[in-house]
Formats: sequence, C-alpha cells, structure tokens
Amino acid sequence: MTDALLIADIGGTNARFALADPRAATPLLDASVREFAVADFPSLADAARHYLEQAGTQADRGVFAVAGRVDGDEARITNHPWVISRSRTRDMLGFRDVHLLNDFAAQAMAISLYRPQDVVRIGGVDWTPAPAHEPRTYAVIGPGTGLGVGGLVVRDGRCYPLETEGGHVSFPPGTPEEIRILEILSAQFGRVSNERLVCGPGLVNIHRALCEIAGADPGLPEPKDITARAAQGDPLGMRAVDVFCAVFGAIAGDLVLTLGAWDGVFLTGGLVPRMLDPLLHSGFRQRFEYKGRFSPNMARVPTLAVVHPHAGLLGAAAYAVDLLRPERA
Repeated sequence: MTDALLIADIGGTNARFALADPRAATPLLDASVREFAVADFPSLADAARHYLEQAGTQADRGVFAVAGRVDGDEARITNHPWVISRSRTRDMLGFRDVHLLNDFAAQAMAISLYRPQDVVRIGGVDWTPAPAHEPRTYAVIGPGTGLGVGGLVVRDGRCYPLETEGGHVSFPPGTPEEIRILEILSAQFGRVSNERLVCGPGLVNIHRALCEIAGADPGLPEPKDITARAAQGDPLGMRAVDVFCAVFGAIAGDLVLTLGAWDGVFLTGGLVPRMLDPLLHSGFRQRFEYKGRFSPNMARVPTLAVVHPHAGLLGAAAYAVDLLRPERA
C-alpha cells in the first residue's frame, strides 16, 4: 500500500503505529498495527521510519496521538523525554503534513467509530451508535498510569473532541471511609486529586490507606498484586478494589453532570479491561447514579467499558477522516 496515511498512539512506554484509509468504512487497517518500546528510539520520526520499513510501505501524511499536552507546534510526552515538534517530524519524515492531538482527544474521537461489540455495558442502559447528523454529547474517562478525561460533542455531522485535565480535579469523598482515606492521602500529598485514587498508582494509594486504617502492613504491592489478592479473597485487596470502583463511578457521574454528557460515558484506559468483572459487580453504577435530585436523569445515561484493543489508533483514524471532509479541503 503506497500513499497511505500513517497513524500512531504514543504513550510513555509504548508507541503503536498503523495505517489508515480515511475513505474506507472502517478506516483503521487492523492488520497493520505494530507496537514498539519508545525507549528504543531517539524520536518519534525514528520510530515512524522503523515502522514504515518493517511494513514495507510508504506514507506522506501522519496523525499522531500523544500522551501529553499539545501546545501549538509542540507536544511533550508526560512520562517520557520525547519532545515532539510537528514541523520537524514532518520534515524528518518527508511528509506533506503531520497532525498532533492529545491522546484523550483521540479516545474521544474513537467514539464516532465504535460498534456495539467494541463496548461492554456497565449497568442496565443500552447504547447504540447514533446517525452522524444527530446531536450528541459524550464523556470519556480512563484510568491507566494516570487518569485521562475528555469529551466528544457531535453537531451537524461534525465531531469536536474536548481536551481537559479533569483527572486533576479535587477528589470529593462520598462516605466516612473515603473521608478517612482523603485525610491519609492528604497527609502525604497535600492536595488530593481524583488521579490520586483512580488510576494504577491510585489503587495502590487506596490499598495503603485501608491498611493504615486497619493497622496492617501494606507491603510494596503493584496494582496487579492488589487485584490478584482481591481475586484470591484477601479482605483488604477486595476492599481496595471495591472502593476504587465506587469512587470511579462517582467521578464518572460528576463528569456527566459537568459536560452535560447525557448520551453516555465511555470508560477507557489500561485498567478498564483488566478490571471489567469487578466493575460489573461493584458499586460503580450505584455511585454513578447517586446524584441527589439528578439521580433519575443519571439512571438513563449509558456507562460503557471500551474493549476495542486499539482505541487510541481508532481515534487517530477517526480524526484523519474528519480532516479530509470536503468542507475542510
């Protein structure tokens, strides 16, 4: 395939590349997906060249989703020393054009291409993709290394992703136990954001606080250790997962209220597929709906766990489709 469009989803650890055909009904070419460690390359351009050589193809345009804030021509990866210049990357690759977007802008854009099989319903509210001409407002929230938050506004057949730093909103405890957890974390961090609880390290923070309350030694577990302990019936591991899911639900509900995202909230990020069963059988949905006078409204909002294996790449492909619309030509 020549004259292809190169897309990428760049995180702090891995860089995923693929080819896209923006004019196809399914623009992400799944068979073309490859993943590399970012530490193996000095720059995005070097990693992209390596991908194209391995794939035996050429490209003259690129859309790259990056885990960091895009500021004009430049983006900095939050958890890796790459500094990406759009113009310099374009010149190094010899491309006609390069576009950079925040990774959660890509996660939001992916909503426009999801099929029912790409999501798992949490709670009793169904979701079906809407025709492009119908106005919609969605929220997207994703715990991984941190907590990503964004939204998607669909108006007049166009998609407008909302880039936010909502993961850094102050954490609002909802129970006496969560108030105590907040006190413990505040003693360590000072200000406590939602990201201090709802992400991989956040699960560790919750577990450590619960161990302190119980007078137990938490040890030095990783998130996977806590979920494994929970699966084996360890009481503190199980409680940490329960609190995580409940707080996640409360925060997701607050996001819907903030954005007016009555058409649904999509749960994405690296932890969601791994914690799908706990999310399905936890207090997530109860706390999501528990919004006082707005509880009846919240009961009608879908909550959807994303299980598509390459949501970031799908979103980059959706962004490429939008770029090539006739009114932008």
